[in-house]
Amino acid sequence: MIKLIIAIVAVLVVSNVVTGLAVYYASLPPVSGAKVVTVVGPWAGNEKDAFLPVMDQFARTTGISYTFTTTRQEDLQTSLPNQFAAGQSPADLIFMPSAFIKTYAGQGYVTSLTGTIGPSTYKPGALDQVTANSAIWGGAYTGKVKPGFWYRVSFFQAHGLTPPTTWSQFTTLLASLKGITGVKNPIISGDGVGWPLSDVTEHFIATYGGASMHQALTAKTLKWTDTSVHDLFATYLVPTLQAGDWSEPITWDSPGVNLFWNGTYPLYFMGSWITGMVSDPSDLGVFSLPGGVANQGIVFAADYFFVPKFAAHPVEAKRLAAFFASAAAQTTQVRQGGHIATAAGVSITAYPSVDARVAGLLTGKTVLPDLDDTIGGTFQTTFWSQLQLLWSDPTKLDSVLSTIQAAT
Repeated sequence: MIKLIIAIVAVLVVSNVVTGLAVYYASLPPVSGAKVVTVVGPWAGNEKDAFLPVMDQFARTTGISYTFTTTRQEDLQTSLPNQFAAGQSPADLIFMPSAFIKTYAGQGYVTSLTGTIGPSTYKPGALDQVTANSAIWGGAYTGKVKPGFWYRVSFFQAHGLTPPTTWSQFTTLLASLKGITGVKNPIISGDGVGWPLSDVTEHFIATYGGASMHQALTAKTLKWTDTSVHDLFATYLVPTLQAGDWSEPITWDSPGVNLFWNGTYPLYFMGSWITGMVSDPSDLGVFSLPGGVANQGIVFAADYFFVPKFAAHPVEAKRLAAFFASAAAQTTQVRQGGHIATAAGVSITAYPSVDARVAGLLTGKTVLPDLDDTIGGTFQTTFWSQLQLLWSDPTKLDSVLSTIQAAT
């Protein structure tokens, strides 16, 4: 018995020593010459869990290890310029909006990816937002369609509701939802910093002003104070705000998704990533705003990435960039749910059924880039804050549009 106890103690001591050494060596920085790449992206929680399988696939196929850090892009908008000015970068590859990438490419802080990735591996136009001066400054990863209002199919069936096909039916649906016990407001107003209220607003513009109005506002050839823009807001969005059809702005992911899912707010305008944030995506239905003009648009927002000039591992970063641009990587990502591929060659069979239906909503509509991401800068933050003001006081429409216009 004494020998047995001694043997057990010895095993425990050795195990603890091995474990301690493993933890110690795992915490050390990589040795000189070791293959590693560092990545900064905006995803946390379920979204991060859906992204890491792609990074794991890269590590397996290339032998390059990685670290991934979650940082909000709103925070990076402030911190990255200071780091670049000091000759530093927090990572080898960073996900940021296309406007940011092009701006800092023009200042010499972005590594060209020309020759590393190219249009031949992508669907047409996927790299347009990160191409300037005949060079490719960033890549497009998968994207998210912002198709319309999500609802639980089981909730609609339980209350005898159907998706609307006209504006009149839409307002009737909102009135019906107000009469259901447990419903606080028909639509939840997802928010954070004024986003995704901006996505809702873009959908109204792309539906009732059409793709041409959205494109003109993005190109700054049409003023936000123009009568056509004002009338669109006044005819469609503002009356729903005044009627109490929307909740007060609520943090979009938590508790927003849960409040939508439990029926407190039965409709949620959100991008296709919501399919990866609910417990049963098969219970999700979605409809776009009904009616509208002939040439409607729909926003498809790609997640763009770039390699900063001061990347510590530029060779590995370019290999990762090429991987993100491939059908292999994007096939793995779309299988997780909530993503639509920008790479060519991704089979529709790779998508979960609900995402395949979302991809089908693109048919017959002009695909549009995210308006405020494309313009960027102070316009974006002004746009967000003014929409928060509009949601809280719809009577301020004129001043809201004037302030947005002044920021263009």
